[in-house]
Amino acid sequence: MANFISKLKGLYQLASTIDIEQVNIISQQVDLPKMLKALSNLDKNKMKALEKMIDPTRKKKELPPIDGDFYDVYHELPPELRVIQQKVREVMETKIQPLVNDYWLRDEFPFEIIPIFQELNICGVTYEGYGCPNLPFLMEGVIAHEMARIDASIATFFGVQSGLVMGSIYLCGSDEQKNKWLPELQQLKKIGAFGLTEPEVDSGAAGGLTTTCEKTENGWLLNGEKKWIGNAPFADVFIIWARDIADDQVKGFLVEKDNPGISVEKIKGKMALRIVQNGQITLNNCLVPDTDKLEKANTFKDTANVLRMTRAGVAWMATGCARGAYENALDYTRKREQFGKPIASFQLIQGHLVEMLSNLTAMQTMVYRLSKIQDEGKLKDEHASLAKVFCTLRTRDIVAHAREVMGGNGILLDHNVARFVADAEAIYSYEGTKEINSLIVGRSITGFSAFA
Repeated sequence: MANFISKLKGLYQLASTIDIEQVNIISQQVDLPKMLKALSNLDKNKMKALEKMIDPTRKKKELPPIDGDFYDVYHELPPELRVIQQKVREVMETKIQPLVNDYWLRDEFPFEIIPIFQELNICGVTYEGYGCPNLPFLMEGVIAHEMARIDASIATFFGVQSGLVMGSIYLCGSDEQKNKWLPELQQLKKIGAFGLTEPEVDSGAAGGLTTTCEKTENGWLLNGEKKWIGNAPFADVFIIWARDIADDQVKGFLVEKDNPGISVEKIKGKMALRIVQNGQITLNNCLVPDTDKLEKANTFKDTANVLRMTRAGVAWMATGCARGAYENALDYTRKREQFGKPIASFQLIQGHLVEMLSNLTAMQTMVYRLSKIQDEGKLKDEHASLAKVFCTLRTRDIVAHAREVMGGNGILLDHNVARFVADAEAIYSYEGTKEINSLIVGRSITGFSAFA
C-alpha cells in the first residue's frame, strides 16, 4: 500500500505541472483511466525514469565527441606540424566540404579551391627549395588524410599535383627543369598531370608500355595513348612515360599542353572520384625538344622511385576516406531515432561501429609508422605496398559498414557516405592493384618472385 501511495505522490507531482487545457488535450489522445492503471503498476525505477524523461528542466545527454582518432595518433605530431594539420582540417571543413557534393554530382572540378590551396602553401610539402615547405613525409601523409576525410577526389587532385608531378621533376629533372616548373607548380599557378597508365597497360607498365619515344634530329617523337590521367583535361604540363624504341627502356618527358601532337579527351561516366577530371591522352607524332626530356628518367626504376614515394600517400588517403565514412556514420546513428531512441543505442549498430573503428585504428597506426620509416630513409617498395593493400581493403570494409548502419539513407549523397563508398573503389585500384602490391610484398618475404 505504501508503495502505491508513493507512486501516486510521484504521479501527482508530475500532474501538478500540467494545466487543465493540457489535460483536455491528453484525454482526447489517450485513455486516461488505462494510462493511470499502467502507471500504478510501474516499479520505483521505472517511475523515476518516467519522471526524468518528462522533466522539462532535465539536461540533454552529453555525448562524447565524434573523433576517429581513437588512439590519439595525431597527438604524436610535433606542435608545429599539429598547427598545420589543424589549419588544413579547418579549411577542408569550412571551405571545401560545402562544395564537394554538388561538384561530385555534376562531375566537375571546383576551380575556386585553387586560391584556397595557394594560401595554405602546402604543395610539394616534403621538397627542399623552390618555395616548398620542406617538412617530413609524415606531414604529407597527414595532409592527404585530412583532405580525404572530407573528399577523396580533392585529395587525389592534390596528390597528383604535389606528389606524382612535382615528384617526377624533383627526382628526375635537371636543375633547369626544376627551376622552370617547380615554383609555379608549388603555387598551383600551373597544373600538372602524370601520364603512365595506358588503355591496355596499367599494372604491366614496367615492361609493357606501348607509348613509344624515338630520338630524332629535332628532339623526341612520342606516339601512343595514356588513360585515366588525373587533372589531364585542364593540365598545363604532362609527365609522359614512354618506351624508347632504341634501347627498350622507359624514359620520362615534360609535354606542355600546347605542344603540337598532343590531345586530351575527358573520361565521362565515372562512378567514383567524380571531382577529379581524368582524361585520355593521345600522342600523335608529338615532337618534344631535348630540353623537355627529364634528365634522370632513363629506366622504369626511375619511375618506380616516384611511385614508391607517393604510394605511402595513397595509404594515408584510404585511411582518411575510411575515417570520413566512420565519422559521418557515427554522427548519423546518434541522431537517427527508431523505436523511440537513437539507433546508436542498439547493440547491433554498436557492433558495426566498433568493427569500423577497430579497422580504422589499425590503419592509422600503420600509416603513421610507414611515414616514420620514410622519414628515416628506410622505406622500401614492400613497406608502401603492404600499407596500400591493407588500408584500401579495410577502407572498402569500413565504408560498407557505414553504408549499412545508415539503411536506405546511406545511398543519398546528402549524407556523404555514399560518396565515400564509391570513391573507395577507385582508391582500391589506383597506384597498383591489390594483386600487384601483394606480389611485391610476397617477393620480399619469401625470396621468390611470382610475377609472370
